[in-house]
Amino acid sequence: MTSSSQSETSSAETTYRRVMLKISGEALMGDQGFGLHPPTVQRIAHEVKTVHDMGVEICMVIGGGNIFRGLQGSAQGMERTTADYMGMLATVMNALAMQSALEALDIHTRVISAITMNEVAEPYIRRRAVRHLEKKRVCIFAAGTGNPYFTTDTAATLRANEMKCEAIFKGTKVDGVYDMDPAKHAEARRYDVVSYDDVLAKRLGVMDASAIALARDNNLPIIVFSLDEPGGFRGILAGKGTYTKVQG
Repeated sequence: MTSSSQSETSSAETTYRRVMLKISGEALMGDQGFGLHPPTVQRIAHEVKTVHDMGVEICMVIGGGNIFRGLQGSAQGMERTTADYMGMLATVMNALAMQSALEALDIHTRVISAITMNEVAEPYIRRRAVRHLEKKRVCIFAAGTGNPYFTTDTAATLRANEMKCEAIFKGTKVDGVYDMDPAKHAEARRYDVVSYDDVLAKRLGVMDASAIALARDNNLPIIVFSLDEPGGFRGILAGKGTYTKVQG
């Protein structure tokens, strides 16, 4: 069997053909309180590789909260627009770190920035990004939407729609969406499926309201799962695992 036919077979066995993986910047910190933890970045890259090996086309958006969070900077007296642009630059740093880890695993990766910085990343051109995905390159979208006042959750949902992804995978520290904080309440109940409207009405904290509304308006499902569970990303794409699905 040729490699292309193997890829087609692998893709046929998965639930989705093209997906967006959204993770927070904090996910790259490991046990540190700040910055990048290279072993953690490498572990997440391995998780991405297991899905890439299935023939799935992968986009990524990584937050910047491990380096700088615009909203916190604004709360401390910094002008909001300036703080948000600083947060966007933090996402570029994280994207470059993930690109390095993925390419060490022989996965061709492109960092695509909403803010022009040709020396380190490609500018965002939708058709070019789609072509990268068709060539089985991982695309990491950095610098948010390129606009202040929008979160990386909204950026991930926007890019997922533009790339015609079939789902957003939101990697977190818990294995789904709960009716209350499971770290504080032993009786917390996990949803198998929850509607966009319930997420908004009950303020379940999956993503910010703009991202949820954008996903709802385009009927784009959101899969919330634990990024700390080894093989969890691949397992869900193979129809297994524990997660919550947000849909209409």
